[in-house]
Amino acid sequence: MTIRLFFSPASPFVRKVMVVAHERGVEIEKLPSAAWPVKRDPEIVRHNSTGKVPCLLLEDDTPVFDSRVICAYIDSRGMVGDTLYPQDARRFTVLTLEALGDAILEAALLHRYENVLRPEEKRWDDWSRGQMEKVDSGLDDLEGRWFDNISDGFHAGSIAAACALGYLDFRFAAKDWRGTHPKLAEWFAEVSARPSLAASVPTA
Repeated sequence: MTIRLFFSPASPFVRKVMVVAHERGVEIEKLPSAAWPVKRDPEIVRHNSTGKVPCLLLEDDTPVFDSRVICAYIDSRGMVGDTLYPQDARRFTVLTLEALGDAILEAALLHRYENVLRPEEKRWDDWSRGQMEKVDSGLDDLEGRWFDNISDGFHAGSIAAACALGYLDFRFAAKDWRGTHPKLAEWFAEVSARPSLAASVPTA
């Protein structure tokens, strides 16, 4: 089966999908895209009315989105390794961790859009601050309550957390999240050496 993906090298949500595909030995054909919050790519919209990446296309052009659904689908087609979505008692813990990693990413993206895309005279400082507070509280939660879970094996929750931290390094290089989250920093350094993460480092 041919699996095609509207691809953006800068998207942390696309990165999640590529990491899962790498881990599970699933080949992905990358489709070019010009997804943008302001001006949408009509080719993506033709398949996915949200106009967002990632969007996966099956052989008959049936779309699959968003990243959590795509990751679960690719995992179900896995040819190598173990499932990244445990079906035992850990299942909902992993799903919740994936949701937390995605929430950190969404807040970081909203902060970036506000400060990069919106004209300066229309920017809302309280909005930006609120989004970064979500990022910070999410990082605190990963460092505290959820740390034993993200560091217990490598699964969909770990992947979402790693992609969130990688996005902060990519787009918020001045943010010293490592200084306030030493356990996360050590864990991220270790998992970043995995071939799936090393091969998917975001680029502008």
